[in-house]
Amino acid sequence: MKKYFSLVLFAHSVFALPFALIGFFLGVTTTENLFNWPKLILVLLCMVFARNSAMAFNRYLDRNIDAKNPRTKMRDIPAGKISANEALIFVIINCVLFIITTAFINSLCFYLSPVALFVVLFYSYTKRFTALCHLVLGLGLSLAPIGAYIAVTGTFNLVPVLYSFAVLFWVSGFDIIYALQDEDFDRDEKLHSIPAALGIKNALNLSVGLHVLSAACVILPVCFTTFSWVYYIGVAFFCFMLIYQHLLVKPNDISKVNKAFATTNGMASVIFAFCFLLDAFLRTNYNF
Repeated sequence: MKKYFSLVLFAHSVFALPFALIGFFLGVTTTENLFNWPKLILVLLCMVFARNSAMAFNRYLDRNIDAKNPRTKMRDIPAGKISANEALIFVIINCVLFIITTAFINSLCFYLSPVALFVVLFYSYTKRFTALCHLVLGLGLSLAPIGAYIAVTGTFNLVPVLYSFAVLFWVSGFDIIYALQDEDFDRDEKLHSIPAALGIKNALNLSVGLHVLSAACVILPVCFTTFSWVYYIGVAFFCFMLIYQHLLVKPNDISKVNKAFATTNGMASVIFAFCFLLDAFLRTNYNF
């Protein structure tokens, strides 16, 4: 179990999982649908299975590339901690479990499950032919809030879509920052990424632009849904974390990329979701 947790970097679930909770409780608090523990557990299982599939498939597909890269040569498959076949079997099992789990939620989730899997698995191919691979990764994680909302309501709505766009721009922006570490390697190996295509300075400028769009997408829901000041604290913290990571990483110093990538963005997601959920609880139970 430990080696599979290492394979899929389970700790990185803090990026999308909090936004799945936002989508779920948005569906509970803004519609006639009631809270349901079994459905919440099914949504969480879907998140786990989809992410396991995507991450393990990425490690499987990139195993030869990872073996060449000094930064990644000690990942589980190149280092021999887990075999390629074991990783592929793990992917298939999680894909099947994901589809089965969606069938217990509602028909729309079940019908859309192959589409969701295609998006999250397809990302692993994209660095081979397009520098827009960062946006494809963002698209995969952006399915979390709208998917959880659909699980509750069986319908689409503008507000969860805004949160999905927030995730899309946020993840794309910080993945560009993360890819700065491999700028030279990607160029030498003819792999595609924004840093390899544009250089560090222009890549960081594009990341800033994407994060501005992300900030706008967490602010816009206030135009369509009632929130208290607790939500605004969450928005302020999320935006501050976006700014802070760009203060950590500069064109002439990318030594703090890992801190900007993991710590800063993990905190941004968790605290923002906590403020959203606290706001929803206080307004629902105490007319706050």
